[in-house]
Amino acid sequence: MPSVLPLSALLSQVLVAFTIEFDNEFEHRTPHRTTRHGSTGGPFQGPWLASMVMWWNCMRFVTGEGVRVRELEDLAGTPTNLNGMERWGYVVVAPDPADSRKKPPHSDWRIRATPKGQEAREVWRPLTGVIEARWEARFGKSQISRLRNSLQRVTDALPFELPDCLPILGYGLFCKGRVQVRPRPDGSRSSPESPLVLPALLSRVLLAWILDFEQESDVSLAIGANLLRVLDEQGVRVRDLPQRTGVSKESIQMALGILGKKRLAVVEPDAAGTRTKMARLTAKGREAQAGYGRLLGAIEQHWMTRFGEDAIQAQREALESLAVEPPEPYPDGWRASVPKPETLPHCPMVLHRGGYPDGS
Repeated sequence: MPSVLPLSALLSQVLVAFTIEFDNEFEHRTPHRTTRHGSTGGPFQGPWLASMVMWWNCMRFVTGEGVRVRELEDLAGTPTNLNGMERWGYVVVAPDPADSRKKPPHSDWRIRATPKGQEAREVWRPLTGVIEARWEARFGKSQISRLRNSLQRVTDALPFELPDCLPILGYGLFCKGRVQVRPRPDGSRSSPESPLVLPALLSRVLLAWILDFEQESDVSLAIGANLLRVLDEQGVRVRDLPQRTGVSKESIQMALGILGKKRLAVVEPDAAGTRTKMARLTAKGREAQAGYGRLLGAIEQHWMTRFGEDAIQAQREALESLAVEPPEPYPDGWRASVPKPETLPHCPMVLHRGGYPDGS
């Protein structure tokens, strides 16, 4: 296993820290409801609480007259959870009143913001700038500028465009197959007049790394970095895994199921005869864990050749200098009522449940 955090883990932890702080602010500023933690302003006030990814892959495009169903994925570069966004109260999806056809296909239906969704849009819109300014005050403008420049160097060198956010993970908790990778014929940036904001830069660089990893691995980086990394052949208590990995117990259950199907891990009662469930690696899983570590090192070496050793070292130093930790929630926020994790995820675990970076 790597003796220092791999570049992908550093990128992940900074992106997750930014996202959680963004989400905490959204929760603090807008009426909302949650399944386990109640609601603000009564039981039916506000939409169901969702994370920053749902702004990036959906709500920022639902403006004015709305957007056609078939257009949304092209605009975002990745699918959204449209059924969820409608069920949670952000949007309505219906035939276009201007379409005279008797039964227009669903792909031509329009997605429009509900009144609650429009209110959420107005809260979401400035938050990236708010958190970036807060980080500049906390870490120093020069540090954030250094990080942004190091990310931009890699983003500009990519021969393709990637989405501005990570995708909702697909089958096997993979990113691959969930994003549009658009070639740049001229190799130039698509919008030089509009520099990318920090979370978009972090997402694009991290996503490029994830796609490189998943091209060579039978296990997704989300599973390898968060779960395979911390297991051993002696066994780890399942109830301890959320704290040790920084991802939700729902994510852990999904990942353990996938590792079980691949015969890389087993979940069984504690040998001491208690009711405690233990997760342990099989011999095949131990080999996969070692392969995970080797592949991370190989990709970082490849990136040094691909983008330049100075560029990758500058990015690593900029990320390490921030030393981010799990952000402190507002006292009335839902994260204040759950145990604080020991670490931030080594890879975001973005699920259909609401797009939270730790699978919450």
